[in-house]
Amino acid sequence: MTDHDRPPIIPVPPRSPAEKTRNTETGTAERLAMNRTGSFEWDLDARTLDVDEAGLLVLGLDPATFDSRPESLADLLEPAERSRLDAAIDEAIKGGSNSYSVHLRVPLEAGDQWTHIQARILRSDDGRAHRVIGLVRDATAEVTHSAFVLELEKRRQRQTDIVERTTSALSRAVTVDDVTAALTGPGGLARLGADGLALGLLDNTALNVIALSGESLEVIDELGTGRLDRAFPLADTVLSGRPRFVSSLSALTRRYPVLEPYVGQLKFQAAAYLPLVAQARSLGGLALFYRERTAFNADERNLCLGLAAIVAQSLQRAKLFDEEREFATGLQSAMLPRRIHDIEGGEIAVRYHAAWSGRQVGGDWYDVIALPKDRFGIVVGDVQGHDTHAAAIMGQLRIALRAYAAEGHPPSTVLARASRFLAELDTDRFATCAYAQVDLGTGTVRVVRAGHFGPLIRHMDGRVGTPQVRGGMPLGIATELGDEEFPETRLDLVPGETLVLYTDGLVEEPGADIDAGVRTLITEVSAGPAGAEALADHLSDRLWERWGSGDDVALLVLRRSPDPGSPRAPRLHQYIHQADPEGLSDARTIVRQALTDWEMAELADDAELVTGELLVNVLLHTEGGAVLTLEVLPEPVRRVRLSVQDRSSAWPRRRTPGETATSGRGLLLLDAVATRWGIEPRGEGKAVWCEIGPAAPPASPPVHRDAVPPVAEKPGGGQR
Repeated sequence: MTDHDRPPIIPVPPRSPAEKTRNTETGTAERLAMNRTGSFEWDLDARTLDVDEAGLLVLGLDPATFDSRPESLADLLEPAERSRLDAAIDEAIKGGSNSYSVHLRVPLEAGDQWTHIQARILRSDDGRAHRVIGLVRDATAEVTHSAFVLELEKRRQRQTDIVERTTSALSRAVTVDDVTAALTGPGGLARLGADGLALGLLDNTALNVIALSGESLEVIDELGTGRLDRAFPLADTVLSGRPRFVSSLSALTRRYPVLEPYVGQLKFQAAAYLPLVAQARSLGGLALFYRERTAFNADERNLCLGLAAIVAQSLQRAKLFDEEREFATGLQSAMLPRRIHDIEGGEIAVRYHAAWSGRQVGGDWYDVIALPKDRFGIVVGDVQGHDTHAAAIMGQLRIALRAYAAEGHPPSTVLARASRFLAELDTDRFATCAYAQVDLGTGTVRVVRAGHFGPLIRHMDGRVGTPQVRGGMPLGIATELGDEEFPETRLDLVPGETLVLYTDGLVEEPGADIDAGVRTLITEVSAGPAGAEALADHLSDRLWERWGSGDDVALLVLRRSPDPGSPRAPRLHQYIHQADPEGLSDARTIVRQALTDWEMAELADDAELVTGELLVNVLLHTEGGAVLTLEVLPEPVRRVRLSVQDRSSAWPRRRTPGETATSGRGLLLLDAVATRWGIEPRGEGKAVWCEIGPAAPPASPPVHRDAVPPVAEKPGGGQR
């Protein structure tokens, strides 16, 4: 470095002795003030307290007047602080500790000061404390800073908790109703850290307040709901896209004079009006109200904006869900029958429940199809998958199956053609269904099924049967595998009985075996009311709530009108399935109970005996079940008429069994017990009937309206 590069030397004048002395005294005071730490010595035996000059400055004591008494220091403190100091000292001395440390708030003229006392206890050889030495220092700055940091941390933690709780609650919201429930339901305002809330959504040029929560906020309904007008704060926020933070109601009315008449009804002191924007699209506005807050700092404003962003994202997702669901359910409902026509001789009830998750609608369907000769077809089915494609296939398959059925084809042919139709759609979906042709005039039900549940039948006494209905493969798959065989099963629905068809959504319980769901359904069908509409409502209420709404459900309930007869001539019908081992015993019990209820118990033994004999013949010698009819003939003599109908055209023959024969005595038994009996053709089969009771008077021999030869009767009560 050259001389030209050196900085110039500035001469400093020498200091005088007076200046040196003055500067020395000033430096000592400055050092004491900056250090703010002193020491003390407390003689417990002499009860004296020596504090150096720096310590006295820290404690705010005058060195010229301090009398070295511990009480003089204690008198500086407020009672609570004095008690805290005494407790710390006593605990250390009596507990055998060698030190103690305590922070105290000392009141000074300039304000309260935090003082830190840190001391060491000196003890004699016998462990007795006799002297305490230590430091005393000004800790105001560090305590204040620590308190500030703690308060800041608490505030930030509170804000974090608000965001986390709100995010968690809204993450479970699926629909717009779910979002409003999360904001206004139990704990909603607490999660937001607010005392009141108003939520408005844009609907074209209108702003509709869809959610309110908080005391006195009912007046918000009058403050611009339905109008997008800048004279109102929420609408102004939505139109401008800028948040507005109001620290007082007077400031609010100055900005929005139209609110002046309503301010007195509001019990809030501050508000934050926040626009709800998601993906550059304005959805509406959110207003948060506070009872005590008077200002919004930067952190609080950021918190409000963050909450608005969370709510906006949730609303956008929910609105999209609602739109998709409306589209999907609209498509689905358009493909189902708009109404079910009344049927003669019975009643039909249908219920449909759509799945809950957006476009996750399924392909479940039901239908009732008018057929020639006063018959009709009923069907429930389910196309594989839970999307709009499944719903579209369902619509096409339903129309095709309806057309094939209306052409008059037998049930097996209807499903075979429907399977072929589905396979020709060139889709990877298959479908299951159960289809039945019903003739309520005779009670005949011809059922076929393709990979689907069979029907349930509820009998007149409330028992529920599960008839064995043979089945084929699902539609579509059957054609692809070359197996379009759908065997037909005939069932007989007697008056008053009910047939139930359903899809798997009604019996599937998450995490449970589907057989458990079927058993529950059977229990509810048995316990439910008799009418078709009432039973459908009962099953809907009990089972949809039990399983949830994660799958589509189609339900069809068909009841044949009961035939109770008249009060003087009651009548009952019962179907006994061939595969039901308890059916015979139940039928005999039903006959005995009916006659007891009709005040004809004296005929119960004979009627029960004949019932068992006739039913055993049908169940042993035919390939189907039997229909038992029991009725009272009031004129001219009150008798019981019992009839058993089957599907076999072969009539029983009178035989003469030997002593060791195990059969052939049925007609002999009728001769012995019945007043008269006979056999009649009934459709594809026959009916064996008998009358039990007193014989008709000779002057007016009875001619029953249904009696056709051959008839065996006892004239005057005797056996022919």
